[in-house]
Amino acid sequence: MTEVSSLTGRLLVATPALADPNFDRAVVLLLDHDEEGSLGVVLNRPTPVDVGDILEGWGDLAGEPGVVFQGGPVSLDSALGVAVVPGGVSGEAAPLGWRRVHGAIGLVDLEAPPELLASALGSLRIFAGYAGWGPGQLEDELVDGAWYVVESEPGDVSSPFPERLWREVLRRQRNELAMVATYPDDPSLN
Repeated sequence: MTEVSSLTGRLLVATPALADPNFDRAVVLLLDHDEEGSLGVVLNRPTPVDVGDILEGWGDLAGEPGVVFQGGPVSLDSALGVAVVPGGVSGEAAPLGWRRVHGAIGLVDLEAPPELLASALGSLRIFAGYAGWGPGQLEDELVDGAWYVVESEPGDVSSPFPERLWREVLRRQRNELAMVATYPDDPSLN
């Protein structure tokens, strides 16, 4: 078996050619990627459901818009919290109830009391469901040209305008990917 280079903490940005409607113009933050598969959350799919309506106490900590995001097509009845802790603390300095994934980005234990994390969090997003790939599946999709892989920034998790995230992430790239940001929503109208 070939060794898998971890993409944990990086973004998968859907190419215009990706045909799966679940991932049309999606920006996925990879929370885990190894030889056993990959798991991430779609950062730009807000729902109309307020966080406070489904997770008591967490609504006040959620960044704007304070709604639940559809993290992907898998396990839509489960919730996942992703938060940025300023400074990207690790080890003993990490707040209880938060586990670092990459840099300042980490997973939140939603079973923990919200007040335990309130003072440490810079931003919080709640996701219903996640995007998952089995062993080698994501690598095959990358070979097929379904995704661009780019570096994440802590602000990606808490973008106040998630509908703009696909274009913004592509636009900040220092190569030909910046031009992809100008790709029309419906190329047939050109």
